[in-house]
Amino acid sequence: MNKLDEIMKDYIKEFKYRVGDRVDVYLKVTEGDAERIQVFDGIIIAIRGSGVSKTFTIRKISYGVGVERTIPVNSPKIEKIVLIRSNKVRKAKLNYLRNLSGKAARLTEIVNDMEDDDSNEEAVVNQEINSGK
Repeated sequence: MNKLDEIMKDYIKEFKYRVGDRVDVYLKVTEGDAERIQVFDGIIIAIRGSGVSKTFTIRKISYGVGVERTIPVNSPKIEKIVLIRSNKVRKAKLNYLRNLSGKAARLTEIVNDMEDDDSNEEAVVNQEINSGK
């Protein structure tokens, strides 16, 4: 860890998202004196850097045109990031999505583990009831 990271470690935000995740990024946009929240939704195609200088690139299709935006993870302009769904990918950078369109650009969705945990908990409760505990 370099000296800058040691000084800034209290200010570094946690980034728990991976390449291939579809996310909504709520960004603060200043127009004149007014400030509003604008949502940029898309797929994370790249994550680079570490510590204070960590950035991620998000891509979406808007009116048939591909739009990419590279956003610093520790930017004060980020209000929040909401995970929509996780996709199964086998690469660290999804640059190949730039050349694909339509159904060819689909990614395989990862089934939520939360649903499986709930069914497992129900099974444990049913076993306890049946065993007389």
